[in-house]
Amino acid sequence: GSYNDFWFDRGDDGFTIDGQYRTSILTYPENGRMPPRTPEGQAKADAAPKFAWPEREGAWWLETGDQPYDGPENQTLAVRCIYHQSASIPITPRVYNNLKTIVQTDDYLMLYIEWMHWARIIRIKDKEHNPETLATFDGDSIGWWEGDTLVVETINFLDQPHQLADRRVIERFSSIEEGGLLYSFTVKDADYTDSYSGEMVWPKSDQIPYEYACHEGNYAMSATLRGARVREKEWREQQVSSGEL
Repeated sequence: GSYNDFWFDRGDDGFTIDGQYRTSILTYPENGRMPPRTPEGQAKADAAPKFAWPEREGAWWLETGDQPYDGPENQTLAVRCIYHQSASIPITPRVYNNLKTIVQTDDYLMLYIEWMHWARIIRIKDKEHNPETLATFDGDSIGWWEGDTLVVETINFLDQPHQLADRRVIERFSSIEEGGLLYSFTVKDADYTDSYSGEMVWPKSDQIPYEYACHEGNYAMSATLRGARVREKEWREQQVSSGEL
C-alpha cells in the first residue's frame, strides 16, 4: 500500500542552474554519483537496521535468523518517524513535503522541514560549536554571512547506536534573481572514500506545507509488528503440521 497520488510531489519540470538542466544534484564527484564507502563505512551500513526488507512469503526471518520485525527498536529512525537524515542535512528532495520554512532573527535562523517535522536551529552569531557531548542527530550548526550568502557549518552528528560521527557539512544559501534560493552543500564523511558536493534551486512558493502526519507508535508501525506476529503464528502452525516442529 501507499499514499493517494495527490500527495506525491514529483514536480513537473527539472531545475536549471546557469541556464542548464542538471542530470544529478551532485556536482562532485564529477560523475554525479556518490563516492564508494570505506570498508569501515560499509561495515557500519551493513550492520545498521534496514529501511526496507525484501518482500517474501511467510515469516522468512525465522529461517534466516534476521530480526526485522521483533519490535520498534529493530526499525530505523526514519521508519519509526523520528528523524530522516537525507531530508534534514544535507537537504535533498523527497517524494512529498518538499516545502521548507525559514525564519530568521538577529541571533538564529530556523529551518523547518516538515518531513519528520524537524526544526533545525542555526546560531548565526556564535563562532564556536557546542562540545561533542551535546551531539545530536542533525549535528550542531553555526552560520555566518559571506556577502549575500549564508554559510552554515555543521559538526557533532550523532550516529546510531549513539556514536559520534566523523562528519562535517558545509551548506550555502544564496538568493537568485528568479526568486528563491540556490542551495549548495559539501559533505566530508569518514565513512566515504571522498567528499561529495551538490546544489539545487529552491523556488519561492506561496503554498503552505501540509503536516507530515507520522509519529512514533503510529498505526503503520503497530500494524507492521502485528502482521509479523500473524505470519510467525502461521509459519509455526505449518511447521507443526508438517512434523518439522
